Formats: sequence, structure tokens, C-alpha cells
Amino acid sequence: MSQKELQQKIESYWENKDSLNLTDVDLRSNVDEVLNLLDAGKIRVSEKKNGIWEANQWIKKAILLSFKTKDNSIFSSGTSNLRRGQYTWFDKVNLKTSGWVEDEWTKRNFRSVPGAIIRHSSYIAENVVLMPSFINLGAYIDSGSMIDTWATVGSCAQIGKNVHLSGGAGIGGVLEPLQANPVIIEDNCFIGARSEIAEGVIVEEGSVISMGVYIGASTKIINRESGEVLFGKVPPYSVVVPGSVKSEKGDVNLYCAVIVKQVDQKTRSKTSINELLRS
Repeated sequence: MSQKELQQKIESYWENKDSLNLTDVDLRSNVDEVLNLLDAGKIRVSEKKNGIWEANQWIKKAILLSFKTKDNSIFSSGTSNLRRGQYTWFDKVNLKTSGWVEDEWTKRNFRSVPGAIIRHSSYIAENVVLMPSFINLGAYIDSGSMIDTWATVGSCAQIGKNVHLSGGAGIGGVLEPLQANPVIIEDNCFIGARSEIAEGVIVEEGSVISMGVYIGASTKIINRESGEVLFGKVPPYSVVVPGSVKSEKGDVNLYCAVIVKQVDQKTRSKTSINELLRS
């Protein structure tokens, strides 16, 4: 079946989602095919087209339908040998790596440290390193990225090439509303420890987000040099730190994110993160 045909079927199921026969073999097979294509990186929830990130709503619809077509079940990781122990879970979404043998790991060629949880339908490219972290369904992590300890990549979030998510960083996900983009971290970005990027914010290429920066759709992102105020997008090669700004009444200081400098690609590639964050 072509991707176009599969999309048409998912759209049809969605239009009739309140009256579906949830045991229908074709419905379950088509939804599973979408999840498997996501898992293999052959499709993705959000793509950059003509310089603009666009959400593929039909893929989100398939993910949401999967929660209708699947029941909770027990699945495990490890061995049933009681002397060696076994972990079990009870969920509608299996783990990506359940049942993998050495050949499968070699073919996928990414590194997963004990404690990393990767749900099926998330894509992990070659040369990614996953420390003990959580990768939710529909996420996309491109080659060479490092997901550090206790970092979280939310459902459908898009992580570019050579990104470093530092310890405890949180990247928000989104399934609804359907037209909304998930959080997008473009290539060569650094997200500092305990920072949170949520609500569909786009961090553009080469940006450095300092430790403890929180950015949502309504967070003011202030360029210190120009005074420009942005929402929902960090421009390329920005260096961002936490800050505060006076409220309109002037009676309190409100949290904001501050772009302390913007550098060119050459400077970014040759300068350490610590040096960039020194203002």
C-alpha cells in the first residue's frame, strides 16, 4: 500500500472514529503500519517543507486511534529465569527494543544505556547515545545526538542531528490539537540541564540554551541587543539564558528567556558552550 493510500484510510477511520468496529482487522493492521513506519523513520510527525515546519496530522490521528484499537497488556524485558530477574509493564504501547537480539542492535547502530526507555513508534537514528532517559511514542531523534541522564523527549517531539539534551532536560510533546507542531530542536543545538522546552516551541539550528531555561508558547524571548520580543521560536545560533522583565504595571518581575548574543555558524562550531555562555 502506498503512503497516500494509507493516509486516506487513516483519514476515513478518523472521520468515523465514534462508530468504528475496533476489532476490525484492516483497521488494526493499517494503524500498526503507521506506527511501524514511524518506528523505522520512514515517516515523521513533523517535517520542514520550504523552510517551514508542518505537522502531518494524519499520523497523529493514527497514533490516537491506536489507543482505541489496542488493549493494555503485560510485556516484559529480560528473562523469565527467576534467578536473573525480569521487568514487566502493563500498557498499550510496547517498548521499541523488546525482543531485539544482537543483529538488530548492530543494524540500528545506536547506543542505549540501562535505564533508557524507548516506546515503540519513536525513531532513533544511527550514532545516537541514550543515557537513562525516556523517549515517548512518535518522537524522532536524528543522528549523532546525545540524550543525557533523566532527560525526557515527549510524544512526537523532533530532535535534529548532533543535539545534546543535558541531564534532566524536558522536551515537551503533543498529540492534540492535531494541527499543532510538537517541540522541534533543530540540528547542532545544546539544551542545558533542567531546561524545559514545551508547547510547540522551535529552537532553531545551532542555538545554545543555558541551564534552567523554561520556554513555552507564551514565554517572552527577549533579544538583549535589539530589544525585540519573540514568542515560540528561538532564532538560529542564539545563546539563551533565564531572565526577568518588569510587568506592564511595573509592580512585579516576570520570568522571561533572554538572548544574550547571536553568533555565526563558524563561531558556534569553534567555540565551547561555556565560552558562549559568558556574557
